[in-house]
Amino acid sequence: MKGKKIFLRAVEPTDLDVMFRWENDTANWLVSNTTNSFSRHDLEQYVLSVHDLITDGQARFIICLNEDDEPVGTIDLFELDMTHRRVGVGILVDKEHRGRGIASEALQIVIRHCFVALGLHQVYCNILAENEVSMKLFESNGFKISGVKKEWLWHDGQWKDEHILQLVQTT
Repeated sequence: MKGKKIFLRAVEPTDLDVMFRWENDTANWLVSNTTNSFSRHDLEQYVLSVHDLITDGQARFIICLNEDDEPVGTIDLFELDMTHRRVGVGILVDKEHRGRGIASEALQIVIRHCFVALGLHQVYCNILAENEVSMKLFESNGFKISGVKKEWLWHDGQWKDEHILQLVQTT
């Protein structure tokens, strides 16, 4: 799946080092609901296994730059429900590449894939209420807040609210 600046591809064994860095960066844990580090062995097993969205209900795509094939992030689809034609989405762009429109382009590519290729009715995400950058990203791509999970996450001695956002296909 290709865009103007980036393309999305399946996870490959060569992604192990960069995924190890991203997954074990504690700065990402709150937004990814991670509570423990990943071993290199665990990530290697994940990378070597086949992840089919339809069969497994989840899939990870690596976001790469068109100019040099550099992996700069991931975009995940999860909790695929073909009965109700919906899927969750989560995105991570490496710190050095944020603010360049990469996340927005990756999200647009995945939305098009979900609605056109998969025939889904909606895509949803869960975002910390205080995460203004992610809120802006998803809202600028058509997602609407549909609910708030009050005091949903415990972090640094305080409760944090999480928004549920949905993009429902209207045509």
